Amino acid sequence: MKTIFAFCSLILFSAAVQAQQNDFDLSNMKTYYMVFLKKGPHRDQDSTTAARIQEGHLAYLGSLYKQGKIDLNGPFIEDGDIRGISVYNVGSAEEALRLASEDPAVKSGRLIVEVHPWYTLRGATLR
Repeated sequence: MKTIFAFCSLILFSAAVQAQQNDFDLSNMKTYYMVFLKKGPHRDQDSTTAARIQEGHLAYLGSLYKQGKIDLNGPFIEDGDIRGISVYNVGSAEEALRLASEDPAVKSGRLIVEVHPWYTLRGATLR
């Protein structure tokens, strides 16, 4: 939990510094919802079932991206408890949680989700 808090704090601090350095209008800030995908309690499926769940997981996240519900998405490289993140562009933490909970990997118990509001410049991009 401390790692997640530190990560989110660093992101928020970076956005604020970027806004100040570039004279951005702070009224152009927006709340997004960062969803951490973490190892779930049921990861003992056979390889065929696990592959089917993963295929559904990727298809589901891809569909949310195409709908504009997710703006950024991807796995972590290391094999830790946090497997990946998705940045949801929705109206509330409850909506982000509801959508994330419909993921086949979450429904199967391979993953669990943790939702955190994230405040940054509207439309900010990575570079």
